[in-house]
Amino acid sequence: MKTSTFIVIFLLGLFSPSLTKVRTDYKKSFNSKEVTLQLNKYLAEVKKTDKKLLVAYKGAVLILMANYSKVIKEKKTFFKEGATLLNFAIIEEPANVEMRCLRLSIQENAPKLLKYRANKIEDKQFIKEGYKNIKSTPIKTYVRGFIMQSKSFSDEEKEEFN
Repeated sequence: MKTSTFIVIFLLGLFSPSLTKVRTDYKKSFNSKEVTLQLNKYLAEVKKTDKKLLVAYKGAVLILMANYSKVIKEKKTFFKEGATLLNFAIIEEPANVEMRCLRLSIQENAPKLLKYRANKIEDKQFIKEGYKNIKSTPIKTYVRGFIMQSKSFSDEEKEEFN
């Protein structure tokens, strides 16, 4: 019984998407329909019960999928489902700076008519305060990279992270 449980857990771990790959591809997805489509496929099996950071990325990618849809109803469905997943993940792990970067990246680029901008100031402040507490070098580098290209941070604020 213990052996079969171990095997199931091991196999589930094999099929979990790599966060390194997701992070790398997510940065590219803003400028590439192909990368966005591939990333959407890659995260298709992620569910709300999975690692919340993956749920957040799936939500962000679904929102990006709305950009490439030609049907208005489909655009709305992608955006609504993506925003729901992204916000759910943040509610579940409110202290996760990386998730706040994801939401801010979406809110910076969301059309005003979608009214998905309510957390911009809150997320920016959270990122500024939480950055110094990040222990992982790859995550700190990722968050710093986001800050440097973000429209929400002024040049003076960006200098604080150099």
